[in-house]
Parts: sequence; C-alpha cells; structure tokens
Amino acid sequence: MRITEIFHSLQGEGPDTGRPTTFVRTAGCNLRCVWCDTPYSFGEGTAMSVAEVIMKVRTYDSSYVCLTGGEPLIQEESLELTKELSRLGFSVLVMTGGSIDVSPYLSIPNVRISLDVKCPSSTMDKRTRVENIPLLRKQDVAKFVIQDRKDYEFAKSFLKEHPIASEIVFQPTWGSDSSRLADWVLKDALGVRVMLQQHKFIWGGAPGK
Repeated sequence: MRITEIFHSLQGEGPDTGRPTTFVRTAGCNLRCVWCDTPYSFGEGTAMSVAEVIMKVRTYDSSYVCLTGGEPLIQEESLELTKELSRLGFSVLVMTGGSIDVSPYLSIPNVRISLDVKCPSSTMDKRTRVENIPLLRKQDVAKFVIQDRKDYEFAKSFLKEHPIASEIVFQPTWGSDSSRLADWVLKDALGVRVMLQQHKFIWGGAPGK
C-alpha cells in the first residue's frame, strides 16, 4: 500500500481528542476539498506492505490507531490492514471523506468510523455517499466541517433529512470564527458537538503531528 507517513501523536479531532494515538496516513485521495489541510498526502507516498506498516505501528506504545489520509478507503490493502490491527488487539479509528462504501469495515471488531459529510464550501458536497449514513452506529462519528453560514444551514438540513445514530461533530474550518459556529449551535439547540482541531493549536498543523 502507499503510505504518506506513520507517526505517534495526540488525536486532534472528534470525541477521541487528546488521546495518544498512532496515525497511519495513506497516500492519495479521490476528493479535492478546497480547505484540505493535508494536501501533502495527495502524492504517491512510499510503498509498504501491510506487514511493514504493522511493524512500524508496533514500535509505538499505543493501543489506538487512526487510519487516515488522504482517503484510506481507496487503498486496496486498507481493509486487510484494519482486520490485522483488530486481530492484534488495536482499537482502530478509520477516518474517511465519506464518498466510498464503509460497510466492509463495520463487521471488524474494535473498529470505528469517522465519516465526513461534505458541506458546500468544500466543493465536494455532491460526492457524499448518502448510503453510508444509515450504516453509522452509536460508536461512530459523522463530521461536518463548517466554514460559513451556508455550510451550517446545509448541515442542519442534512440532519433533518438523514437521521444519524452516531455522534455528530460540527468542526469549524481552520482559521474561521469558531465562536460564531458555537453561537449558532447553541441558539438552535442542535444535538451536536462543536469541536476544534486541537493538534493545530499545539503544533500548527505540521506534518507528523
């Protein structure tokens, strides 16, 4: 498989924020979100076997692994990797842009899904695979990255049309006014969590962090 980087850091997004985690960032992505903060993952990366990836992961003292990208689901070996990590006792969070079927991953023990629902500012909102939404479970996460009021209204409408059983996170784009988003959510009494990208406050979004 093609790998951009493997590193140990704190989870910076979603309900696991602050948890020491080993990250496996695959190379390549089938989407091009305008505000993407990891465009360096669009390249070819380094070829590694599943066994080599696991060997590297096991050098870190953590039972939590985050498979991210890019878009990890475009890698044919990602499913094999996830199954093997689960078999070895790791808790795996698979982060996906939401355009690819997640169902093959749902039956793997100790695996959770963090799935993006793309909003208009990304310019990729038409690529969301809505068939994934009813598959999400309580332990999974649906994430809306929100830049402006248009994104917010889109997310509200989406939630009315598509009931979601999982945790729901509204995440402001980096550099946007997070207090504005928080005020909107509080005013509308939405049952969502507003969460920032902690790793960027700590390390400024540097690769490998």
